Amino acid sequence: MKFSNEKIEIDGIDKEILRALMEDARKPILEIARKIGISGAAIHQRLRKLESSGLISGSKFVINPRVLGYHTMAFIGIYLDKAMRNPEAVKQLREIPEVLECHYTTGNWSILIKILCKDNEHLMNVLNHKIQSIEGVSRTETFISLNQQIDRQISV
Repeated sequence: MKFSNEKIEIDGIDKEILRALMEDARKPILEIARKIGISGAAIHQRLRKLESSGLISGSKFVINPRVLGYHTMAFIGIYLDKAMRNPEAVKQLREIPEVLECHYTTGNWSILIKILCKDNEHLMNVLNHKIQSIEGVSRTETFISLNQQIDRQISV
């Protein structure tokens, strides 16, 4: 994901629209319009402006992974033997479906990833056979999340 350094100005109406849709992206535009006191067309126009500015980057359905049997969330710090191996390591990490996020970091690790597995045995298999077999990975450090206590977007 690329971030723009350009800051945009949003007013109170934009914020109300964004809050309503962040709470429920399927909320009808006309319902939001009635609550705010402007027309549905005005909301559509404002949403187009916010999308073209890059503030809104899309909408998506959120799947509950537990229903599919995924119960083990982990964060893994990956040490690379050479920083120049980063692009190839990331390319290979993209091929591992359990990898949800990948961050280039400062500090001890070269890369920090977030992965989701069915259980600890699945996690061990992904670590041993997929991640640690990537060329250039010298070692990993794994932190298993016991409970996600905060899950939110930036507030507007």
